[in-house]
Amino acid sequence: MKRLLLLNGPNLNMLGNRENDVYGDFSLADIEESIERLTKECGYELECFQSNHEGELIDKLQDANGQFTGVIFNPAAYTHTSVALRDTIKAIEPPVIEVHISNVHRREEFRSKSLLAPVCYGQIVGLGIKGYKLAAMALIEKE
Repeated sequence: MKRLLLLNGPNLNMLGNRENDVYGDFSLADIEESIERLTKECGYELECFQSNHEGELIDKLQDANGQFTGVIFNPAAYTHTSVALRDTIKAIEPPVIEVHISNVHRREEFRSKSLLAPVCYGQIVGLGIKGYKLAAMALIEKE
């Protein structure tokens, strides 16, 4: 089974229409298409999912057991607030790489604290769409 899950949290469906100075002018569809091309070239399937609801993200992570070899996850604002997502990531088998488009360490102080990073395989911040690509490659090469 060669499958990756690309999971995006709240407000990432608004990419291209919000804070372009912070996030760029690309859309979530642009990210998904780019990562799907990359993973397909490497012989992997990619499933994409975005939700503004914490419980739906938790359900998707729980369902990842036995379904995916890795998870690329931009939890957005839940990064700093969700103990529930942290507990879920810690409980599942597939490795999770936390990705952020912007450099969270150059923004408001509260954004520099991730509750999820300590239970993730890795964290990539501030590289825009390239962060997602690096996460995909890291998970593919991990096998």
